[in-house]
Amino acid sequence: MKIGILGSGIVGQTLANGFIKHNYDIMIGTSNPSKLSEWKKKAGNKASIGSFEKTARFGQIVVLAVKGSAAKEALKIAGVENLNGKIIIDVTNPISDEKPVNGVLKFFTSFEKSLMEELQTEFPKANFVKAFNSIGNAFMVNPEFNGIKPTMFICGNVDNAKKEVSKILNKFGFEVEDMGKVEAARAIEPLCMLWCIPGLLKNEWGHAFKLLKK
Repeated sequence: MKIGILGSGIVGQTLANGFIKHNYDIMIGTSNPSKLSEWKKKAGNKASIGSFEKTARFGQIVVLAVKGSAAKEALKIAGVENLNGKIIIDVTNPISDEKPVNGVLKFFTSFEKSLMEELQTEFPKANFVKAFNSIGNAFMVNPEFNGIKPTMFICGNVDNAKKEVSKILNKFGFEVEDMGKVEAARAIEPLCMLWCIPGLLKNEWGHAFKLLKK
């Protein structure tokens, strides 16, 4: 399967390396190809670099791994016609540029409407699935927590899309919890706030969420 990754930062590169590890063909979309020259040397022939538009056309599944405030524009540049009918793994969080308060990040969205809902409304024919937003990039690919699989919370409107993303998450070492339709992103996106508090207050970043059940 071909994976197109929109975003060439550390998150995009980390996920790209994970997909390569699990034998996917990937393309990273970037406006600055030179930024990825060293990464490309290490990634080898299962990886390529392209524009956002070319990457969106390439990917059978598209990963949105840009800054939350740039998400809509990135998808517009990628081209709505290249996204229609495709699964988009939405890794974004609506983090504001304002400073955190006592370790709590600020969002530019409200608790009545998530960023993912805004993206789904803007691109109604794409199948968004929220994932990878509630853990740091160091633990996005087969994290090791003393043999315990961390939980990855997902949501989205299309069940088949969530099933495909769940297969990827299982390969990447997560236990998947489907929280339902797109509105559940109102609860999943703020997990980013909670995850970051120990890091921002105490420089402790080595943790993940686990849902326990009876």
